[in-house]
Amino acid sequence: MDTSRLLRTSGAVVATAALLISGCALEAASPRASAAGRPAPDRGDARPWDIAARLSRIGAARIPYSSAPASPDSTAVADTLAPLPAAVPAALRPYYKQKLTWRPCGTSGFECATLIAPLDYDKPRAADDVKLAVSRKKATGSGKRLGSLMVNPGGPGGSAIGYLQQYAALGYPATVRARYDMVAMDPRGVAASEPITCLSDADMDAYTQVDQTPDNAGEVGELVDTYIKFAEGCAGRSGKLLGHVSTIEAARDMDVLRAALDDDKLTYVGASYGTFLGATYAGLFPGRVGRLVLDGALDPSLDAQRVNRDQTAGFQTAFTSFAEDCVKRRDCPLGTTNATAAGERLTALFKQLDAKPLPATRPRRLTESLATTGVISAMYDESAWGLLRAALRSATRGDGAPLLRLSDAYYERSGAGRYANLMYANAAVNCLDLPPAFRSPADVRRAVPAFEKASPVFGASLAWAALSCGYWPVPATGRPHRIPAPGAGPILVVGTTRDPATPYPWARALAAQLSSGRLLTYDGDGHTAYTRGSACVDTAINRYLLTSTPPPASQKCS
Repeated sequence: MDTSRLLRTSGAVVATAALLISGCALEAASPRASAAGRPAPDRGDARPWDIAARLSRIGAARIPYSSAPASPDSTAVADTLAPLPAAVPAALRPYYKQKLTWRPCGTSGFECATLIAPLDYDKPRAADDVKLAVSRKKATGSGKRLGSLMVNPGGPGGSAIGYLQQYAALGYPATVRARYDMVAMDPRGVAASEPITCLSDADMDAYTQVDQTPDNAGEVGELVDTYIKFAEGCAGRSGKLLGHVSTIEAARDMDVLRAALDDDKLTYVGASYGTFLGATYAGLFPGRVGRLVLDGALDPSLDAQRVNRDQTAGFQTAFTSFAEDCVKRRDCPLGTTNATAAGERLTALFKQLDAKPLPATRPRRLTESLATTGVISAMYDESAWGLLRAALRSATRGDGAPLLRLSDAYYERSGAGRYANLMYANAAVNCLDLPPAFRSPADVRRAVPAFEKASPVFGASLAWAALSCGYWPVPATGRPHRIPAPGAGPILVVGTTRDPATPYPWARALAAQLSSGRLLTYDGDGHTAYTRGSACVDTAINRYLLTSTPPPASQKCS
């Protein structure tokens, strides 16, 4: 189902992805009664009526934007993220002065602690405070310690603690781990930090299977009702926290953690969505920027529709690379002619599944939506292409189980049928950070041709996936903006040329926005670049982390 703008690093898991689902154009939807007895919303200001009333008292964070006139020949947004005052406000000093109490974790070699942060930074109240989970693994070397290295794998909604304990603390280069305490904090609303919850596991199963290639008014209405049910579940289960999980607030939590770690400046490696989190920190606290690596970068100046359309094109680029490799193999399940023909065969498979799902793991079946999720998940990392070929081959022979397993990995669904909170936190953060891409089915229908141009394989479905925030109960507190971070030290931005989830032009744009941005290019496939096999990339980043020396301007690696 919809997880538009889901952005995770591929380092910790093979099957991850950034959007969803599959594609076909549809008829105009006519008004109809939903299960709740209300007309299906199909207008520009459509929102779930009861949710908005229930949450009307949730406060919205005040985002420190400033506006400046755009140059006459520029199409860039005029808003910029303004730095916060250097002095910590008196009301926030108790948070900045707190001391962390470290204790052993269940995972050997790691310590854990709890950081306290205000729910609302503009109106801090002890009664509303949020508890944020933190973990660390101390530097392993005997040389001089360089401080803390904070990591975040993206999402939004990915567990930073899980990423640290399962991957970064072992997969990052030994020279880096020897000099830094490796630290992670699950952002507010994520995993161990007061997680956003929305649906039961059974309802989440139904959510992931709903048809996102609606062929008629009834299917459009079912899709809209599904988005509304999801939003109602988040509102009912997560309460006032739902209005305070923005990237701005998560970045401010990072500064409180920096102070609690006794670090004068922040050293950080953020992947995928984690680059937006790191860039936001730099924009708010440029004077506290140490060494920042932003790998698989986002462009914060884009609106939600442009973000989703760019990602759609990114997944088409990734699929083309996969298909060009596949058709060279005699056993390619998509044929042995060319990438275009392979895409047509995949589209035909999706249409077959739309009409008749395949048997998979009993009692579950492989629907079109789940199959498309499985395909997209494998686009994140070329090492998953073999798994995808095998899964598609099985599907063509009537067995949907392998593709279903790829889809389950994407959703973080366990074998016991339990879901992590990744998808819930993802929606909550995305819908706060930007106004919705679309507010009604009519908006989607108008945009479908542009999405199909971006991707003949995934275009229409990803357009419909981007509708979900149109029914979110909390108004967006963010908007597109540039992040110059004036006065910050050198910030290393890393972009991969055929990245499916964070297209390479985004890295170029972010590096240009940052007053001290330095771009490192990886000419390759997959999502993100650090610790993924390029000695050139790893050497450049390691040197920067250990000596503060960024690579030469516009260095390229392969």
